Amino acid sequence: MRILVIEDEPQLAGHVTRALARHGHSVRAQHDGVMGLQAALEDPPDLIVLDLNLPGLGVLARLRQENSPSRVLILTARAEVGHRVKGLHAGADDYLAKPFAMDELVAHVEALGRRGATPTAADLLKVGDLHLDVRHRRVTRAGKTIALSPREFDVLHMLMQEPGRPFSRTELCERVWQRD
Repeated sequence: MRILVIEDEPQLAGHVTRALARHGHSVRAQHDGVMGLQAALEDPPDLIVLDLNLPGLGVLARLRQENSPSRVLILTARAEVGHRVKGLHAGADDYLAKPFAMDELVAHVEALGRRGATPTAADLLKVGDLHLDVRHRRVTRAGKTIALSPREFDVLHMLMQEPGRPFSRTELCERVWQRD
């Protein structure tokens, strides 16, 4: 699995990076939230291990606003239930409080890895500021979610697969409604 560690403590980031690499993962680290966010958006990893002290919730919010396909594991010293709930509601996939055992971190990472692969380019279509996530059947434009019926989603999906190409009514009916 490709992992990006965004942790402001270089020593901890080094320990995490080495532990995950020993378990066969491809790991890179960033020690700054802005640089980490940029790295995550330019080349989305399968998983991001994110420290909340960076400001991590801002990084997480931006990742989700940009429809990042990466799963996010929050690492933080804030272990209270309210903080965990806030992080999970903000879009995190998992939460691990510091201090933690490295074996526990590896177990959380591997569990997140079993949840499914990062969507492929075919799963995420983009035309201008319109984004379509095929796997989750979600559409956003300029960061705002658009509610579509299942049939509307199917029509948009077909149109976004070949942007700019005109479709006849007959072809729409055959491909989307699957009938003559």
